[in-house]
Amino acid sequence: MSDENILISVVSPVYRAENIVDKLVERITAAVSKITDRYEIVLVEDRGPDGSWEKIKENCAKYERVRGVRLSRNFGQQYAIAAGFDFSRGEWVVVMDCDLQDNPDEIAKMYAKALEGYDIVLASRRNRKDNFLKKLFSKYFYALLSYLTDTRQDGTVANFALCHRKVIDAMASMKDYHRYFPTMVKWVGFRLTTLSIEHVEREDGKSSYTFKKRMRLAVDTILSFSDKPLRLTIKLGVFILLSSFLFAAFLVVRYIYADVTVTGWASTFLSLWFLSGVIISVMGMVGLYIGKIFEGIKQRPTYIVDEEVN
Repeated sequence: MSDENILISVVSPVYRAENIVDKLVERITAAVSKITDRYEIVLVEDRGPDGSWEKIKENCAKYERVRGVRLSRNFGQQYAIAAGFDFSRGEWVVVMDCDLQDNPDEIAKMYAKALEGYDIVLASRRNRKDNFLKKLFSKYFYALLSYLTDTRQDGTVANFALCHRKVIDAMASMKDYHRYFPTMVKWVGFRLTTLSIEHVEREDGKSSYTFKKRMRLAVDTILSFSDKPLRLTIKLGVFILLSSFLFAAFLVVRYIYADVTVTGWASTFLSLWFLSGVIISVMGMVGLYIGKIFEGIKQRPTYIVDEEVN
């Protein structure tokens, strides 16, 4: 099937999903075939430790519309999504997780919504089937991300989305080394809407996103999409400077009008510790940004492909 004949591409990053791949392909095929027979399924295997790639190759042999891409190492979900976008050929591109918590049956609703005149349809998850800690982390992460990036971020929206080809091309033109799809898709603009969908239970296993990985993703995303932490350190410095002037004025008045003995060792040490902590924190913040600049100027590829099927 030629590129111009493909209407819908479904992109799914695959990691530790050996027991789900068969059902994933079946569910996507059943859902998308109701819309069109001009579709493809792009599965990007993010070099997991299980047999997911073998399962993908089996499905590629069974279904000509299934395409497999294996990365050279584990780059991470967001980079696997970027690889899937680059290999997709459809006019419309759906991105969804492989754990089937993103219900493929919702794709038809998302496509119908897009035909109303939208370039991007983001799935808003009703009644998330995640544990309490994950939902709590997500809530505060998106609140912090909204504040630090001066944008409105929705904690119910993750990777499940339908985008027009021009949106995918626009995101591909972004040269950011650190990539985070939910933020990038809003940054590029275009006509965007959200659609409420039903979030379902995970089909197998548990999420590979540990708390450590979530924290690292959060830090990388904030530093890549905002310089507000640096601006906040300037405000902190100005606040400390003004406070020191007020405290100095208080000490002068106290010296003139009060009988002061030689005291103040505790306050001196506390001040030194406080200011040292502020200085080290500011230097650390600047260092993080310099580190991100260093990663960017190396211009390394965001992913490397090891093998392709179909």
